Amino acid sequence: MTAVLPEIAEELQRLRARVPQVNGALVATADGLLLAQDDGAEEPESLAALTATALSVARRLLAATAQGLLSELLVRGANGCVATYSAGSSAVLTVVAGQDTVTALLHREARRAAADLGDLIDGALTSGPDGAETP
Repeated sequence: MTAVLPEIAEELQRLRARVPQVNGALVATADGLLLAQDDGAEEPESLAALTATALSVARRLLAATAQGLLSELLVRGANGCVATYSAGSSAVLTVVAGQDTVTALLHREARRAAADLGDLIDGALTSGPDGAETP
């Protein structure tokens, strides 16, 4: 996994370049373990843990209403929003953005970043230390 961490950081930087209102972003496992963060992410370990808690509640809500598997979560406040997107089979991308963020732009770019991150992370999890596929 450590081999892909620079690539994950680069993807987070590209996301911030495409959506200037993004104040910070991180990638974490679905259970709250921080994998990578960009320079703007404040208290990333706490945010990763809070993301895991929010995901748990969101999954229960989806299950109770028969809405299927979680793909994303958006929480909007007076000063901006926090959005979380599935990134592969075991990780999530969490983005903190300002109040002037165009939600459609954020979703488009973050979904694309989450898909790319998911490919990187899932690929790293199925490869051995030398990059060979594991059984």
